[in-house]
Amino acid sequence: MKDKIFGVLQRVGRSFMLPIAVLPVAGLLLGIGSSFTNETTIATYGLQGILGNGTVLHALLMIMSKAGNVIFDNLPIIFAVGVAIGMAKAEKEVAALSAMISFFVMHASINAVLLLAGKVLADGTIAPDVLEGTIASVCGIQTLQMGVFGGILVGLGVAALHNRFYKIELPNALSFFGGSRFVPIISTVTYVGIGILMYFIWPAVQNGIFALGGLVTGTGYFGTLIFGIIKRALIPFGLHHVFYMPFWQTAVGGTMMVDGNLIQGGQNIFFAQLASSDVTHFSADATRYFSGEFIFMIFGLPGAALAMYRCAKPEKKKAAGGLLLSAALACMFTGITEPIEFSFLFVAPMLFAVQVILAGSAYMVAHILNIAVGLTFSGGLLDLVIFGVLQGNAKTSWLRIIPAGIVYFLLYYFLFSFLIKKFDLKTPGREDDDEETKLYTKADVNARRTEAKEGESCSQAENRKDSRSAAIVMGMGGRNNITSVDCCATRLRCSITDSSLVDEKLLKSTGAVGVIVKGQGIQIIYGPQVTVIKSELEAYLAEEHEEDTAEATDGVENMGTKVTAETEASVNLAESKNIAENVHKLYSPFQGVLKPITEAPDEAFASKAMGDGYLVMPEDGIVAAPEDGEVMFVFPSKHAIGLKAADGMEYLLHIGVDTVKLNGEGFTVFVSDGQKIKKGDKLMEFDPAYIREHAVSDACIVIFTGLTEGESLSLEGEKQVKRLDPIGQICK
Repeated sequence: MKDKIFGVLQRVGRSFMLPIAVLPVAGLLLGIGSSFTNETTIATYGLQGILGNGTVLHALLMIMSKAGNVIFDNLPIIFAVGVAIGMAKAEKEVAALSAMISFFVMHASINAVLLLAGKVLADGTIAPDVLEGTIASVCGIQTLQMGVFGGILVGLGVAALHNRFYKIELPNALSFFGGSRFVPIISTVTYVGIGILMYFIWPAVQNGIFALGGLVTGTGYFGTLIFGIIKRALIPFGLHHVFYMPFWQTAVGGTMMVDGNLIQGGQNIFFAQLASSDVTHFSADATRYFSGEFIFMIFGLPGAALAMYRCAKPEKKKAAGGLLLSAALACMFTGITEPIEFSFLFVAPMLFAVQVILAGSAYMVAHILNIAVGLTFSGGLLDLVIFGVLQGNAKTSWLRIIPAGIVYFLLYYFLFSFLIKKFDLKTPGREDDDEETKLYTKADVNARRTEAKEGESCSQAENRKDSRSAAIVMGMGGRNNITSVDCCATRLRCSITDSSLVDEKLLKSTGAVGVIVKGQGIQIIYGPQVTVIKSELEAYLAEEHEEDTAEATDGVENMGTKVTAETEASVNLAESKNIAENVHKLYSPFQGVLKPITEAPDEAFASKAMGDGYLVMPEDGIVAAPEDGEVMFVFPSKHAIGLKAADGMEYLLHIGVDTVKLNGEGFTVFVSDGQKIKKGDKLMEFDPAYIREHAVSDACIVIFTGLTEGESLSLEGEKQVKRLDPIGQICK
């Protein structure tokens, strides 16, 4: 049950990221536009000549301010569409259109009931007896003040309807309206009913939200501390977006009248005040949900990075310094903390507990100091400049961030230094020579991913991207184990069928700084470049699917029989039965003694957690291609090669146990990512004696990562084999 709840919350959290992602550009437009059209700001910096009323720049900045403000004014419908896209499993454009239609239908239905009940008059004005703030104009419709909750209600509901009905088959007479065309129809009908229902239900819900908001804001500084601690503690699970969004965007985070309008949510209050010309100091009660981030993101966590660097072993300081410097700069400038947090989260959870407490207290300190600096996404220098410095210290008290930040820099530095040395924590640069804590992923994979080799062709560069996607797919248990792919700001968020097939080591080798598996949900933390990785992965999966479909279609066309639509299904069924009777013959890539994989000197292999397979105790160091196919990827450490057979069978040749730590020593590889190979081609040479001396074992292991239900591997038994000898088969 807990895993199912986690999976649902993960999907909800990632669906929030699409509408949240538009806030930075809206905030920049509004922040810059409002700052430099404010008469006080213009006078303070003596810019009347170029920014004063009537100048071209003033007009341009006014347009920017209006463009940014319209996004915040229409967040409910943006959330409705964004959440529907994020939660839909397929044909997301249909879900988006259905959500927009349903949003208007729901609010139009509410408006109709308000008119019938006399709450809204025929001329569009609100009846005098209606409580102020309970009715608002949404996209020109007088309706109940539901804020982004109304949008989320539509987005989640439409996504549920879409996922249930987008493949529906209707009777022949109505077949035109089947499939995805049925989704906007059922959504419209449903939200007419929900709109009527909301008239009776929402006032009670709204009162409950106001009461919860009053409870949260009424707890004062202690409530701010608890908020900060909980938000940071949820970072490893990727659920922090679900937690903080109501505080930023709804009445849970408080309400305030700004220029005669009731504004709900801490971030909305800040931006409403930013657009107002009558505010002398922004509300610290509203910004307490994010102002503290500037203290620990710009100052605190870089102090932790310096401590980890200073505590690194001398021979590893250079490698650790590169990793920690890039992570610290990302944290300072963009407010992306996960690269640096995940550098110690898994290897030293004690430090993360310290980070949670210190970061939580930073929110409280900012609240106490009346710091009121807003942000669009996270507390980096860019947001500090635009929403703090440019707004002036009189409005934001941003200067108080500097002394508070210096104190936190020292706290992080000395606490991290003490704990790392006291408990010999395996932070970057202090790890042993085992794969679990090895600091090689970032530098090696980034070089492999982003640095094109001299003279490399476009097709070769594309193959390098495909190889990363192939490794990610294999790390998640194969394409058949992946049910959905999505991402947030820093994490690849996927749904899988069987979590036992996940290979965390393989996933980390693709550049991930952390992997979280919970039930059927998996999060792979890459950092800000995750959107590119997601796009590459989706393209790779789509290409693989098209290839499979093309092969199936060719199989039918080449039968030499013209089939009609009525008989095609039976032909495909017969073809499937023929395929099911086929077998995949296995030939040994190695020379030595063949053994079952259960005898592997490593539990991960022996338990078949990574997949079924076999091993050969080698007599020499030559690895040959066992069949025609393609090289999916070569590990940077050269100890393993991913192959794909001509019939689509995917498998991994893994030389030795615990050989990743050898960093390629003892291995010579003769193939590259994406290369086509023929049976018997030399793939690799390795030094068995060197491996036996420096690693756990020189056992050569073959793992079939994509076996599906019903496919089974059978070997001819333990025996002496030569390269390319037949050794068994996979029955499909």
